Parts: sequence; structure tokens; C-alpha cells
Amino acid sequence: MARQRAYKRYNRTVIVLSVTYVVLLFAAETVIGRGHLTGPLAYVVAVLPALPIIGIFAAIGRYLVEETDEYIRFLTVRQTLIAGGLALSFATAWGFLESFGLAPHFDAYWIAVIWFVGLGLGACINKWLGRRLENEA
Repeated sequence: MARQRAYKRYNRTVIVLSVTYVVLLFAAETVIGRGHLTGPLAYVVAVLPALPIIGIFAAIGRYLVEETDEYIRFLTVRQTLIAGGLALSFATAWGFLESFGLAPHFDAYWIAVIWFVGLGLGACINKWLGRRLENEA
């Protein structure tokens, strides 16, 4: 029951933060991208879409704390480690390529997108390893 409660809270939080992200990104793109806002306030508005993404990272951390099933927590930790490893490896390799003039500039916010792709990849790996263990048993 507690696991379901933690998971439901996590899902609700991620959905709300994802919708908030889309709204803030659209608003920032509209007011800054069209030149309606400049100066210090533009910096504040430009950072606003990052806040829900940061909130999603925090929601994952809270979910790990609230999850009572150790095996589910293990799977989630493995999934996030795969995501982090993928995103950091990409950022490191691309950073060196870029610094030596061998790759074009890469906007840093895409690292979070790569992290979320890694989260999906981690889920697939968890599923694959789970099936493999079932077949061995």
C-alpha cells in the first residue's frame, strides 16, 4: 500500500511538473524569443523552464526515500545510475570534442533530455535483466 502511495505521488508530481515545464517554456520562448523582454528580468524568465525539470529530479529523490520495497528501490536506483552515466558520458565526450573544435556547440539543457532518455534505457535494461533472471530460475 505504501509503495503504491509513493508511486502515485511520484507520478502526479511528474505530470504536474511536466505540464508546468511546457507552459513555462512556451511563455519564455514567446516573451524572450520575440524580443518582448530584455535585461535582468529576461534572465529570470529564461531560467523558469529549468525549475520544473529540477523538480522532477527532486521528485525522483523523494520517491527513492518514500519507496518501502527494497527491490523496487534498487531497480529505480539502477535506472537513475544508467541515466546519469549516459548523460555525463555524453556531456564529457562532447565537451572534449567541442573544446578541440571537432564538434559544434551543444546547448547544455539537452543533457537533461539525454538523462531522461537514459532513464527510459534504464527501465528497458531493468526489464531485460528481470526476464533473464526469470528464465534462469
